[in-house]
Amino acid sequence: MPTYKRVLLKLSGEALMAGRSHGIDPRRLEDYVKEIKEVSDSGVQIGIVIGGGNIFRGLSGVEYGFDRVKGDYMGMLATVINGLALQSAFESINAKARLFTSFRTDPIAEFYSKTKVMDALDNNEIVIFSGGTGNPYFTTDTTSSLRAVEIEAEVMLKGTRVDGIYTADPEKDPDAEKYDSITFGEAIEKNLKVLDQTAFTMCRENELPIIVFNMNESGNLKKVISGEKIGTLVKI
Repeated sequence: MPTYKRVLLKLSGEALMAGRSHGIDPRRLEDYVKEIKEVSDSGVQIGIVIGGGNIFRGLSGVEYGFDRVKGDYMGMLATVINGLALQSAFESINAKARLFTSFRTDPIAEFYSKTKVMDALDNNEIVIFSGGTGNPYFTTDTTSSLRAVEIEAEVMLKGTRVDGIYTADPEKDPDAEKYDSITFGEAIEKNLKVLDQTAFTMCRENELPIIVFNMNESGNLKKVISGEKIGTLVKI
């Protein structure tokens, strides 16, 4: 039986690349939507925030001379592309999915409205949030915490390519140690990079727990939803 009734799942754009240098790997996308649909079919209401780093990341553009504000807007548009890909992939397996953006993109997607989102969730539709917060200087991690609080999710799930939060980057430091659980205060004090500080702070202030787990391992999402202790729990 699912432990949670409503969750917010954050997926990075980079996760959609799989082994590619950029873009979307169709097999990875298919794996994700099948696993998410299975959880949705069990009665769990799911909101998804998708990043855009597989297409364009605002901060990286600054390094090449882009204006930060324009670069961030380019990144927001990249998340809309990924959101459309997710929606299309869900529809291809007969899963109802609604795409919302934080700025107007008619007729591509619907403009974000909490009322419409809650109605969609109550109608067992998977909700996809794209376009970030609609403002520059905010990451999709912050968007995830904001939307999670707005839709009254019970937990924010961050699906990554590693199995939790470590003392250092486990892909670079073989001596990095994994946290089974950690407080928001510790995460902020240690300046852990798995989420940005604004996202950690918003979740702490709203007492919203976060679970960071490996989304690329088949079955992990279902395990997290069922309450199995995998990944890292961030809590008060």
